[in-house]
Amino acid sequence: MKSKKLIAPSLLSADFLHLEREINDVQEAGADMLHLDVMDGHFVPNMTFGSFIVRQIKSIATVPLDVHLMIENPQHWISAYIDAGADFLTIHYEADCHLNRSITEIKKFGRKAGVSINPSTHPMLLEYILEYVDLVLVMSVNPGFGGQRFIENSVKKIVWLFEYRERHGLDFLIEVDGGVNENNIKLLSEAGVDIFVAGSSIFSKSDYKAVIDRMRESL
Repeated sequence: MKSKKLIAPSLLSADFLHLEREINDVQEAGADMLHLDVMDGHFVPNMTFGSFIVRQIKSIATVPLDVHLMIENPQHWISAYIDAGADFLTIHYEADCHLNRSITEIKKFGRKAGVSINPSTHPMLLEYILEYVDLVLVMSVNPGFGGQRFIENSVKKIVWLFEYRERHGLDFLIEVDGGVNENNIKLLSEAGVDIFVAGSSIFSKSDYKAVIDRMRESL
């Protein structure tokens, strides 16, 4: 299965004092979507923002919003983030004991439903949900903070998902988040990644377009 490769800058690494400018700049630089990390301080050791900020971002976004819920009991918040404007809504395998029900709920609203796994979780645990999801997000760092180093054995999980998808004729997208940069994006693309979440590797540079262009040339 061939799909367009997408670059999703993570706003976790943006300058929140000038968030509207950052969003406009990265969209003009060629972002395919915006990745929004929602953290509750319980499931992960950090807090970011909630549905109100997602709604504000939606009001100026010209590309889809890829909302990643790193929160406990995500099933209670599905409608809030759908209403706020999530185009893709991803919840963690580790945070929801009724994952099939939650994925079904997201899709009922006509949005793309994703499932994410932490670095220590084997993708084979997703076997009975893969036929229902639109996206699988592989965390290649321990979730909670931006700017971490890529965990190398994440590549094995990406390959497993790619081979499973091909073997069973499925069409879910494979996304990777954590430590993605110009040096490893080609390797990740060859392993089977469709969506590349990049935070500090984009927002730490002065020229967002130049970084995104170089990343895209490697795909």
